Parts: sequence; structure tokens; C-alpha cells
Amino acid sequence: MDFNYGPEDEAFRAEFRAWLEKNRDYATPMQEPLADEAEGDWDARVGWHRKLHEGGWVAVSWPKEYGGRGASLLQNIIYYEELERIGASAAGGFGISLLGPTLMHWGTEEQKRRFIPKILSAGEFWCQGYSEPNSGSDLASLQTRAIEEGDYFVVNGSKIWTSQAHHADWIFLLVRTDPEAPKHKGISYLLVDMKTAGITVRPLVQMTGARGFNQVFFEDVRVPKKNIVGEKNQGWQVAITTLMFERAGGNERGLMKQVHELAALAQRARRNGRTAWDDSSVRQKIARFATDAEAIKYTGFRQLTRQLKGMPPGPEGSMNKLCSTELALAIATFAMELLGSYSQLAADAEFAVDKGRWLQRMLAVRGTTIYAGTNQIQHNIIGERVLGLPKG
Repeated sequence: MDFNYGPEDEAFRAEFRAWLEKNRDYATPMQEPLADEAEGDWDARVGWHRKLHEGGWVAVSWPKEYGGRGASLLQNIIYYEELERIGASAAGGFGISLLGPTLMHWGTEEQKRRFIPKILSAGEFWCQGYSEPNSGSDLASLQTRAIEEGDYFVVNGSKIWTSQAHHADWIFLLVRTDPEAPKHKGISYLLVDMKTAGITVRPLVQMTGARGFNQVFFEDVRVPKKNIVGEKNQGWQVAITTLMFERAGGNERGLMKQVHELAALAQRARRNGRTAWDDSSVRQKIARFATDAEAIKYTGFRQLTRQLKGMPPGPEGSMNKLCSTELALAIATFAMELLGSYSQLAADAEFAVDKGRWLQRMLAVRGTTIYAGTNQIQHNIIGERVLGLPKG
């Protein structure tokens, strides 16, 4: 594989870098995993999204006919490299990363015209209605029901771990429309206005104090039939398309930055009258983390190579999701060891190191091994699809 970028790619980088330098004062910082949302954060993120949209820098890899730039896969990587270089967040939300690409594949022309422009412009934000209290990793066992009544589906049930539901204007929702069918059948994919009567959103406060997750309740919620994506009872195929975009979402970004931050922490942390960095076993541990981060990056390049050759996604997405989240957990755990008793001090404590960043990461990082398909599920995928092991 040629790891050098071509002239067109470097021109793309130069154009975006120049725009970022002119507009970086509007940028919102990259968020820590499952971090709490300070007052004003959401408005700032929306403002940054709109500034990126004004410059034509939202969803750059989308086809031009849908408002993107038609950027190549390599240019899309450059886009995120440049945002990471200045520590800025991407224009975001589930509309950009998940629903928009899904609608391009499965949506009607009316749905594409109605929803895609507002996703791009930050006119509407979306949340994802997949998991349920008793249907997490076994997503197909979901029990939220939708019954046909005239021109509507009437939805009853609940969804849990629904990120940003308290901000969202719409939700893309998996419902069971045929309870008698096998569990992977009889599921439909609906687009639901969050302002519809009968929807209640309740926050789920995490141990970090963050309130980004929610449980969403549906009580006799009437959804127009025109808001179904794909065919009735065939929503599992649509849902899998969305999951493919979710698991290809670049879990490895920011890992090497965490390794460098850990090295800086080791150079400041005191142990037995000297710094932790003076201990060769500490340096070796951090070097191992750096090696793992590089290996994860190059595994991601394997996925990229498949895409550049027009091949379907391989198991690399599951491998990267598994390895990157386990590495982030190992980094946070080792930081706790380096900090000792100081590791228990939160951001507002007087002597908190790095403003309590490492404690927040330690509390949050376990969640990254659960969402987007638990790491146990990723083990199953790798075992079955790569190693050819029998199903357990």
C-alpha cells in the first residue's frame, strides 16, 4: 500500500487547513468519551456545525448531489486528521454519520429531499432508537410495537441509552410490526418526530455525572406510514446498513494523543522520590500502548484498502472497535495506577491532576466497550468470520 497522498489529496488538505485557520475560533473541542455537557456546550456545537456548513465542510464524503463534496476516502481521512490536528470536533450527530448515508441507500426520493438538507445545515438533529431495556446486544429481540391504524403506525414501548434524545428533533426507530415472525423478521425502520404526542424523554445520569443518555418512552405515538424506510417487516436490513456505518466510525482516533498525554503524566507523577518515567517498566508499558495504537491505525488502513478496491467491509471494523476500546481502557487503568490516591479527585477538587481528566476517562471508558456492539459481540464476529470457529 502506498501511504503517500497524491497531489489532489494534498490540495484538499491545504484548502481545508486554510479554512480552519481562519475559522478555528468558532471550533468546539473534541469531546472526551461520554463526557458531561457543560452549559452552553450544545449551542456552541450547533454553531460550529453551521459554520462548517457555510464553508461547505460538512459531510465532505457525501456525494455532491446530496450536498457533500464527493471527497474520496483518502480525503475523508485527511478531513479528520486536520480536525484532530487543532483538537476540533467534527460537525456531528447521528444524522450525519448514520441516518444520512442510510437514507441515501434506502430512502424514498421524498424522504431524501425532506430530511437530508436539514441534516447538513443543522436544521434538525437526530437520535438513534435501537437498544431497549431487555434488548441490548441481542438487538433483534426488541419489543417496541407498531400497529397499523389507517395511514399511521401507532407505537408503544421504550428505548434506552438514547444519546442526545433530549436535544434531538427526530429519532430513527426500530419497531416490531409482526410479533409472530422470527425475531430478525417483522421489524420496521421508522422516522419519528420527537415532538409527537406520547413521547417522553428521561435522562439517565451516568457515574461520571453526564446526562447524555436517556430513556425514551412511546405511548400511542402516531407515525405517518410515509415515514417508514424500506419495506414493512424488512427493517432489519436497513438497521444493519446503519450499524455498518456506526462500526466504521473511526474508534482509533485520539488514541495516540492519549498515549502522549499518559507519557507526560508519567514524567510529572512522583514515585519514591523520582518520577514514574524514571522507572523503565513504566516506559516499557507506555511504549507498548504506543505500539498498539500504531497497530490499530494500520489495521484501519487494511479496511481502507478494501474500500479503495471496491470490496465490501471486512472484519477490520470489529477488530478496531474491540482493540481500540480495550486499549483506551488499559491506558485509563494505568493512569489510575500512576496517580495513586490522586486518581480519585474529580475536576472540581483542589488538587485534581489534569482537572480530573483521568478519573473521568476511567469512569467513562468502560461504556465504550459496550456501545456500538459490545466487545463480547465483536469477539463472536471475529471468531466466526475470521477464524471460522463454530457459533457458541
